[in-house]
This record gives sequence, C-alpha cells and structure tokens, in this order.
Amino acid sequence: MRPAPRSLPALLCCCSAGLLLLLLRWRRWKRLWEKVEAARQRQEEGLDRMDKAVRSFREQHPSVNMVSILSLSLPELSRKLRDGSLPPEHVFYTYLSKALQITRETNCITEYMQESETQLQQARPPGKPGLLYGVPVSIKDSINCQGHDSTLGFVKNINQPMAEDSVLVQVLKRQGAIPFVKTNVPQSLISFDCKNLIFGQTFNPLLYTRTPGGSSGGEGALIGGGGSILGFGTDVGGSLRFPAAFCGICALKPTGNRLSKKGVISGIPGQKSVVAAVGPMAKDVESLALCMRALLCEDMFNLDSTVPPLPFNEEVYSSTQPLRIGYYETDFFTMPSPAMRRAVRETKKLLEDAGHTLVPFEITNVDYVTYNFCSQRNVCRRVHLLPQEV
Repeated sequence: MRPAPRSLPALLCCCSAGLLLLLLRWRRWKRLWEKVEAARQRQEEGLDRMDKAVRSFREQHPSVNMVSILSLSLPELSRKLRDGSLPPEHVFYTYLSKALQITRETNCITEYMQESETQLQQARPPGKPGLLYGVPVSIKDSINCQGHDSTLGFVKNINQPMAEDSVLVQVLKRQGAIPFVKTNVPQSLISFDCKNLIFGQTFNPLLYTRTPGGSSGGEGALIGGGGSILGFGTDVGGSLRFPAAFCGICALKPTGNRLSKKGVISGIPGQKSVVAAVGPMAKDVESLALCMRALLCEDMFNLDSTVPPLPFNEEVYSSTQPLRIGYYETDFFTMPSPAMRRAVRETKKLLEDAGHTLVPFEITNVDYVTYNFCSQRNVCRRVHLLPQEV
C-alpha cells in the first residue's frame, strides 16, 4: 500500500530529524576524537622535548655517571643533594633520561612538565634546603598541577588546565622537590588496571604482558621501572597498594586526611563512605618515611586547615616496642586464593618473629560495607556486586 499523500510530510520530517540527529552525534564524536588526538600529540611532543633536553645535557656533561645516581636510595640522594656533593642538574636529567626510556616501554607518562627545567635553575633556596631539595618527583594525573590537565581518563577533561597547584604540589615545591611528569590512570580511577581512551594502556615494567595495577598505575610503572625515585598517587580501595604490589615497589596509604586533598580530583565526587587518601610511592620504606617527614610540615598545615597539625612522630617510627596487630585471612565475601592466604600467614610469622603479637579477628556486615563502598548503584552494577533490580 502507498502511504497517504498527507502522511508524506510527516515521514519526511521524521527522516530529516533522524538524519539531523545522526549528523549532530557524528559532529560531537568528531570533536571528541579531535581532542583525543590533540592530547596524544601533546603527549608525544612532551616526550620529544624530554629527549632533546636529555641529549643536550649528555653532550654538555658526558662524564656524568647516571647508573651511579640511579642506584642511590632516596635518603642517600637527598643527603648528597643537600650537602652539595651532587648537583641537582645531574639528578634531574638522569631521571628524565630513565623516565623517557620507561615510558617508551610502558606508556606511563601522560604529560611532561617542561617548567620543571626552569624550576631546576631556581631550585637552590636561601638558607637550609628542604628534605626533598633537588629530588625529581612524578605526579598522578588526578593531582592538580598548574597549567596541566587532570583528565582522570575522561575526554571531557582535555584542554582544562588547572589554575593552580594542589596543596600537595605546593608543599613539594617548597620542600625543594621538582615535579616533572604526570602519569597515567584508568578512566574514572575506579579500576585495578591502567587504561583509558585518551592515552591507552600502561604496561607493567617487570612483564610487559601484564598490568601495572591501578588506579595509580602510571606511577607504579614509572617507579617500578626506575624512572622516578618518588611519586604520588591516591587510594580509596587499593589504588596505591595494587600498583605497588604489582610493580615490586612500596607505597603508603596514610590516614584519610593526613596529607591534603585540596586540588586532588575524585573519580566519584561526593563519595564519603570510604575516605580517600593521598600517599607516596617509592622503592623502599625508608624513602616513604623521609617523604612523610618532609610533607608533614608547617606549610602543609597552613595551606590546608583541615589537615591535623601533627608533625611526623620520629619517636613512634623508630620505637622497637612490640605492637599488637589484628589480622584476618578472609572477609567471607571475596574469598582469597591459596596464594593470598599463604602471604598473610607468612607476614604473620615474620611479624611474630620480630616480637609482635598477632590477634585474629573477623569482619562483620561485609555486604553492607561493600554496598556503602560502592556508594552509587551504577558502580555496584558495573562490578556485579548487586543485582540489577537494586
């Protein structure tokens, strides 16, 4: 049957509306992918600038022993920088060179902060230098750095440079540290992998077929590969600890507000059921302790009044008094593998051999806690913790 003549205008209107909708969607996707391509181009241009800077330094300083510098722990490096026996330029370009190598292998760096070269020239402060004087540090994507994006892997956040540094970065700079790169994250940060549509997949430096963990996976890969001696990430449910475990390094998740979160972007704005934390990542525990000594200072407390003004307690840290430590092997919700149980038991034995008392306990109301941790229904659905009807 032919359509009635009077229905033709309606049909044409519907077709036109459909075509217009498709055209608008196509234009939107085109704009988004243009932003992605621009971000990737900036990433590659940043790596090219790193390469040129390293080449220039090597030509001017061919005798610098980069292998020797890379072998130093953070406490050793800090001591040499502060007493003047090791120039900050040698350290900076050594780690710039190594970071370039590691990101070529793992795709862990999203942005090179070229202003770090200027900061390097102005690094020597009047008076006594800070504990992190001259130390190059890497920063997770979600921690704001002035003039740079904090994308969280979202295309909409491209070309949205931050107006000012986060409090953490401000304190790092006042302590003499030199933030030099930002590192990759999974989209939204809610993942133990490290992949997004902008910068792609980051790989584990120990085995390129594996993930470095997440969400601070770029940091884990860079530090695990030796391209950074100190980095900073965030953690709600393991985002510092997963990458540390996967990449063979150390990380500290402090108590929620021990370090300032001002200028740190959350993957789930308003999520309060489990408090997020900002924390350091490094090769060893002593490096983490040195970092906390540096950051728990008057600058941190003055710039963010919500941070409790409690300096690093050296007496507690160095104490040999035995501790009473609670532990559990399973929460009866996510059942551990045999390897996980073995790791808990081995750790328990090591702590007991060191003189500590280990007390087993059980966690209750795990279903309720897990629901609150997810805090949003769509997140719960995504990880299959709750049925679709909830």
